[in-house]
Amino acid sequence: MVSIQEFRNTQRAEGPAMIMAIGIATPPNCVLQSTYPDNYFGITKGEHMQELKQKFKRICNNSTIKKRYLYLTDDMLKDKPNICDYMAPSLNDRQDITVEEVPKLGEQAATVAMTEWGQPKSKITHLVFGTSCGVDMPAADYQLTKLMGLNPSIKRFVMYQHGCYGGGSILRLAKDLAENNKGARVLIVCSELSSAVCFHGPDETNIDNLVGRALFGDGAAALIVGSDPLVGVEKPLFEIVNVSQTIVPESEGVLVGHTRECGLLFHISEKIPRLVSKNIEGCLEEAFKPFNIKNWNSIFWVVHPGGPAILNEVEKKLALKPDKLRASRHVLREYGNMWGATVLFILNEMRHASVMRGLETTGEGLEWGVLFGIGPGLTIETVVLRGVSI
Repeated sequence: MVSIQEFRNTQRAEGPAMIMAIGIATPPNCVLQSTYPDNYFGITKGEHMQELKQKFKRICNNSTIKKRYLYLTDDMLKDKPNICDYMAPSLNDRQDITVEEVPKLGEQAATVAMTEWGQPKSKITHLVFGTSCGVDMPAADYQLTKLMGLNPSIKRFVMYQHGCYGGGSILRLAKDLAENNKGARVLIVCSELSSAVCFHGPDETNIDNLVGRALFGDGAAALIVGSDPLVGVEKPLFEIVNVSQTIVPESEGVLVGHTRECGLLFHISEKIPRLVSKNIEGCLEEAFKPFNIKNWNSIFWVVHPGGPAILNEVEKKLALKPDKLRASRHVLREYGNMWGATVLFILNEMRHASVMRGLETTGEGLEWGVLFGIGPGLTIETVVLRGVSI
C-alpha cells in the first residue's frame, strides 16, 4: 500500500513546464495600413464622412502598423452588407463565420507546431483552446479535436472571452496541466478572427470603433507545452517559471466589449496606457522577487502591444533600452493586435530572431524574461520565462 501523498507524487512531473514548439497562422487576406482607410470607407459606403475619414487616416498613421491579415474580404462584405452597417443586426452572419473558421485557423497553427515538435499526435494528452470569437456548443476545442483527428479521450478545455490577455491565461493553465500530470503534452491554441466579430462601418458617435479597425488583426498561434522533455527527441524553447494574474486598480470600464445583435462593440479608454505603466512595475517586483531580479533591462520582454502608446509608456516608465520591446513592436508592425494570439506571435518572433542573430539563448541572448498579457478588466497576466540555450 502507498499513501495518498506518495500516489500524488507519482502523478506529477519532476521538472518545470516548457514550451517545446510554436506554430502561427494567418488568413491569406493581407491589407496594407497605408491604403486601408480608402478601402474601409469605400466598402462601407462611408465616403461622405470625409472628416471622420481624415481622423481615421491619422489613427492608422499613428498605429505604427505596416500590414495586417483580415479574414473578411471585400467580396465577403459585399455578400453580407449588414456587417458593414454600424448597428444593423448581423450576429447570425458573424456566428456562421467564426464558429467554422476559428477552429480551422487554429488547426493551421497547430499543424505547424506539431510538425516542429515532431511527435505523433497520439502523444497529445490535453488541449486548451482560447478565443474571443464564435461562442458555440460543442465548442472550438471539440471542433479542433475532430479536425485534427486527435484522441477522442483527450482532456479538453476551452477559454472564451479573455480578449487580449488570453495568451497569458492559456500559458498559465498549460503550466499547471503540464506540471501536475506526469508525461502530459498540452496543445494550446489561441485563434482570433476579430474582423468577423467586431467589423463595423464608421459612425461619428463611436471613435472606439475606428481605433479597433486601425489596430485589430486576425491570427492564430499554437504551442506544445510539457515537462521533462525527452532528451534528443524534444527541444525546449522557453521554460515557464511563474504565472500570476491581477486586476488593475481603478480600471473598471476602461476596456470592455459587449456582444449585441450588431456584433461585438468595444470601449477603449485613453487611460489604458497610463494605467498599465502605473501598475506594471508592481507586477514585475512581485513576480521576480523570489529570484532577486530588479534590473528590468537585464531580462527579455514579451509585451502585448495593444497599441504603440502602451509600449511607449512602459518603455518610459521603466527606463527600458530601445531594443527591449523590439519583438513586440515588430509583431505590431507586421500583424497588428491579434488579441490573445499576439504574445504567442511575439514569442515565436523572439526565438527565431535569437537563432538568426546567433545569440546564446532563445530569449535574445538572456536567461530571464517576462510575458505580459493585457486585456479587458483591466487584467494583466504576468508570466516569468527562462530562455533556453540554442
